[in-house]
Amino acid sequence: MKKQFLTLLLITIVSTAFAQKEVKISTVDFIQILNNNKKEVLFYYQNNWEELRKKAVKKSYIDSYQLLETTPTKDAPFSFMLITTYKNKAQFDKREAHFQELIKAQGKLKLLNNKKPKEFRKTIFGKDVYHRE
Repeated sequence: MKKQFLTLLLITIVSTAFAQKEVKISTVDFIQILNNNKKEVLFYYQNNWEELRKKAVKKSYIDSYQLLETTPTKDAPFSFMLITTYKNKAQFDKREAHFQELIKAQGKLKLLNNKKPKEFRKTIFGKDVYHRE
């Protein structure tokens, strides 16, 4: 009986520890500049994407974000990586609702000129990354 109790207690402790362990999740988008419109791309991401993420951090909707620039190559034809990190699955699962709220509050899209986003940038692909510690 004592052995069964200890086994049950150990299982409870271990499962509680694993349940409390939060796994961060990052979304990574790989962005290609179209038609040499780097100024438009930078303006767009700094004044829309990045501004939304600053607000999302303040509201605890996301854990962090990064806008990374790289040199495109034949095998990796993207110039930017957009990384948004969520502190746990609950934050990740609410991302669409949270960003819709922030987009609505922000209002009109900010653009450098009359060019639309589809004219100057393309998301090549996106990937969700789970942080294991």
